[in-house]
Amino acid sequence: MARRVVAIVGSYRKGGNVDTLVDAVLDGAREQGAETSKIYLIDKHIEYCRNCRCCTQQESPVRGECTIHDDMMAVLTEVHRAEAVVLGSPVNFYNVTAVFRTFLERLLGSVYWPWGQWSPKPRWEKPWRKAVLIASSAAPGIFLPFSTGAAKALRVAANCLGARPVAKLWVGLAARDATPRLSDQALRRAHRIGEKL
Repeated sequence: MARRVVAIVGSYRKGGNVDTLVDAVLDGAREQGAETSKIYLIDKHIEYCRNCRCCTQQESPVRGECTIHDDMMAVLTEVHRAEAVVLGSPVNFYNVTAVFRTFLERLLGSVYWPWGQWSPKPRWEKPWRKAVLIASSAAPGIFLPFSTGAAKALRVAANCLGARPVAKLWVGLAARDATPRLSDQALRRAHRIGEKL
C-alpha cells in the first residue's frame, strides 16, 4: 500500500470527468491510510521545454536539473515524495491536453542523452512507483488506447516519473452532454483502484 499518493491533473476544467475520477481514486487511497494530494497543471506556471538538453548531459541516477526556473521543480519534488502517482488528462484532438503535454515534455531530464549519443538512455532501470492512468474521451472508452495518443503519452509520463502503470481507466462518450455524468460503475472502479494502491 502506498503511503503517499500524488495526482497530476491535466484537465482545463475542475470538477469534470477526469477530475472526478481522480478524486475517487484518491478517496479510495485515503480510506486505506494514504496521504494524498492533487496538483492541477492549469494552476502551475510551467514553461515550454526549450530543448536545450542541458538536463540530459550528466550521467546519474538522479533526474537532470532544468535551466528553466518555474513551478516544475516544485511539482516534481511533490511527486518524488510519493510511492504512487495518478496521471489524468482528457483527450483533446486525439491526444492529452496541451497543458499535460507541456508537463510531459519537461520530463526530459529523466534520461541521459549527451551530445553525440544516438538515443536517450533512461536514468533508472526499473520503475519503483505505482501509476494510475486516467483519460476521458468523446469516443467510446474502449477505443481510447487505439484511436488516440493519450494512453501512450500517459504511459511515457509515468515512466519518466519512475512509475509503472498498475491500473488504467478510460472513460468515453464524454461529449454527449454539456455536463457529462460519470456512471456509478466508473466511480466505483476508480475508488477500488485507489483502495488497492
